Amino acid sequence: MASKTPDNTLPRRMEAEFTSLLGELSACGHQASELMVRTRLPGWCRRSLFFFLGYIAKADGRVTEKDIGFAETLMRALRLSQRQRRKAIRQFQQGKKADTIPRGRALRLRISHRLWPSPSLRVAICLCHAAQLSGRPGKKRRYRCEDAIDQMGLPIGISDDILDSYASKVWITEPETQAQPTTYEQALQLLGVTRRDSRAEVKRAYRKRVSECHPDKLAQRNLSAAELAQAKDRLLRYQQAWELVDRRHPN
Repeated sequence: MASKTPDNTLPRRMEAEFTSLLGELSACGHQASELMVRTRLPGWCRRSLFFFLGYIAKADGRVTEKDIGFAETLMRALRLSQRQRRKAIRQFQQGKKADTIPRGRALRLRISHRLWPSPSLRVAICLCHAAQLSGRPGKKRRYRCEDAIDQMGLPIGISDDILDSYASKVWITEPETQAQPTTYEQALQLLGVTRRDSRAEVKRAYRKRVSECHPDKLAQRNLSAAELAQAKDRLLRYQQAWELVDRRHPN
């Protein structure tokens, strides 16, 4: 099993590619399959991709319909032929049966990622998407995802950045129902940003969200008492989140 100590240090070229892909992922509404349609994926990556998807799917002991559905969606996004689909399914099934990742499983990705990081990073995004199909991933799914990323030779800390992006853009749909943020990461998630964003970007996100539920703006709309109370609670959560961020980065 890979070490679970996060390492977010990326070579400059890889950092630039990773930032670009996270932007594309956000533009795709955090649909990894759509990202594959937009950016494509070399055919030689499929063997590792579908094996790792099966490996992650079996993390909790049972493969779900969501796991199978995501694998099928990726097959369609990659425009696999019937022959290629059969190979992908075979790799997925092998991944399901594996308790550990065989040595050398992602050797080509491991060798190529420093000169051509995009394929490995796109596979990593697909794996993180698979890990969080039912929301925030449990330890077993996350560990298996990190193990696969480690096998590709990538810093496992990139899974934090990818999942942070899902957390801030996908998982929290009703901020007013969340508890008061007590950590920096929780505050960023409530504001819909990640730690990769600058303080200026975080502040812009905060102002945008506050403007959407500010009493002066809501007064112009015909809202019920329940809707106004909900907006008030949401505003409070945004303010608490910004106060926490501001304490950490006052300038």
